[in-house]
Amino acid sequence: MGLAPVGAPADTIARDRRREQRGWYFYDWANSAFYTTVVSVFLGPYLSDVAKAAADAGGFVHPLGADIRAKAVYPLAVTLSVILQVLVLPLAGALADHTGRKRELLGAFAYVGAFATMGLYFVSGGRYLLGAVLFVVANLALGASSVVYNSFLPDIAEPDERDAVSSRGWGLGYLGGGLLLVLNLVLFLLHDDFGLSKSAAVRISMASAGVWWAAFTLIPLRTLHNRRRVRSAESLPAAVRAGFTQLATTLRDVRNRPVTLLFLLAFLVYNDGVQTVITMSATFATEELKLGQTNVIAAVLLVQFVAFGGALLLGRLAQRYGTKRVVLASLLVWVVVVLASYALQRRSPAEFLALAAAIGIVLGGTQALSRSLFSHLLPRDREAEYFGFYEISDKGTSWLGPLVFAAALQWTDSYRNAIASLIVFFIVGFGLLLTVNVPRGVREAGNPLPRRL
Repeated sequence: MGLAPVGAPADTIARDRRREQRGWYFYDWANSAFYTTVVSVFLGPYLSDVAKAAADAGGFVHPLGADIRAKAVYPLAVTLSVILQVLVLPLAGALADHTGRKRELLGAFAYVGAFATMGLYFVSGGRYLLGAVLFVVANLALGASSVVYNSFLPDIAEPDERDAVSSRGWGLGYLGGGLLLVLNLVLFLLHDDFGLSKSAAVRISMASAGVWWAAFTLIPLRTLHNRRRVRSAESLPAAVRAGFTQLATTLRDVRNRPVTLLFLLAFLVYNDGVQTVITMSATFATEELKLGQTNVIAAVLLVQFVAFGGALLLGRLAQRYGTKRVVLASLLVWVVVVLASYALQRRSPAEFLALAAAIGIVLGGTQALSRSLFSHLLPRDREAEYFGFYEISDKGTSWLGPLVFAAALQWTDSYRNAIASLIVFFIVGFGLLLTVNVPRGVREAGNPLPRRL
């Protein structure tokens, strides 16, 4: 079934739009498995062990003649993938807008990432470099596919629908990622019963995230449709050159959109706080609260499933009270979360899990509503390019929070002070977002105003 023809009845158009929305949700479901299974749980510890197995007596490995500590291999791979995202994601968006081939590019980026993730099955023995390269490729491909995926939101949802549509996508992503993680944790914890070594169970779990990603990507590829005229006669090198030209034009254009820039800055700040709380929670739990790995895994799963409901809840609240107000309120909850984490008692898993539940309630909603709010500030036919900058703000600046955390830890020798230092991101982000004149930004972008912002 294609797009409804011009002049089709309104109910036919609405039905086709809802069908595309349902298909669009499943890309969140598909790719979230990579973050939950690979990034959040298995790859970091496993790749560090593989690198240690290949290290010399001093604990160093020597890729391309460099001397690198084995335990630094995974953090360096993450850093490299972030740097490449800063360079590649805006170009991916420009390429999508220039060629009109959003659907095809979504599939290409998704399957590069999915197959790279499947390739993690072959990372064993001392093949740490293979693991690092596959992770960089997969993470970069996921970022590029997310740029294209997010840019479909203005195409498939009317202005008043976007909060709900974005929230359902985020919620389904948390549900799908959590479901596969449960299955993989069963395999990992019972690997002896399945006749598998611990290493084999980890490699199967990571590869399963790639299979999951590839299989469920078929759903959005079957239901989503390109809107713009497709440039079918243009060669790939010519399209890339034109993409660079279009990107340069957009960079000049964004300077003339102060509201959009201010929102991006606000998002950069508060989302960096969100990402840092999530990434540092496990270290805080084990090092400061003296909790075991089982408690950390339980918290990860709790966040996944509570975030599903939290995203839907905040989406409903946005329809009633306005998107910006709900995002601002969620940032105040994040302030409370950070303050509460400072006061957690040691060896109290119940308190830690309660805090994880609170994080889950606001986590998905903060991200989903930020995405839908940003979609109103974008000029038509440049959505993918602007979402390229948005994804940079999401992932390319994730060094700011960890840097503040590390500095506080270095100066005070206290994990509690380090986690408390992150409150500055939510306070500054709140202040910046408070000053964003969203209706003005929507009008500057030439878009219709939804009933509530």
